[in-house]
Amino acid sequence: MRRAIVAGTATVSGIVLLLGLKPHGSGSALGASSFSIGSGSNAGAAAPTTSAPTTGNAGSGSGGGQSSASPAAPKSASSTPASSATKTVTGDAADTRYGPVQLQVTFSGKKISSINVLEYPTESFRDQQINSYALPILNQEAMSAQSAHIDVVSGATYTSDGYAQSLQSAIDKAGA
Repeated sequence: MRRAIVAGTATVSGIVLLLGLKPHGSGSALGASSFSIGSGSNAGAAAPTTSAPTTGNAGSGSGGGQSSASPAAPKSASSTPASSATKTVTGDAADTRYGPVQLQVTFSGKKISSINVLEYPTESFRDQQINSYALPILNQEAMSAQSAHIDVVSGATYTSDGYAQSLQSAIDKAGA
């Protein structure tokens, strides 16, 4: 009799705990959304596009065969001709365990006005799932902080670290 009470209580407790868990996020069509944020005409511009699988990343010690979004701009700093106070800088690609992360940052003066993720890990469905959740959060964090000192997104540690490295590279290039 005592075992039945303990087993019933444990079962009910387990069910309550399971029902209390919430899903990681409500993922939309993975890979179909642009991971840029900001105000102004550059928001949403140069959305990342997925390229065919490559045979390896030059200089990457993390293994080859990884597919990632292709960069929409060269890996050097460039300015937009529209205004001398607004400039767009592409940060260096930061190699992570699952693939490179690269950002394009638009500055209005010394303030970050928009961030566009050019390249991020997309090899597996899990990479796509993690990054569809993490990149918008990282963009919001960076826009709020106006620096590369941002919190790591739980479950996306490698992407978060690569994001911060590429963002810091863009900030350094811009002199902001």
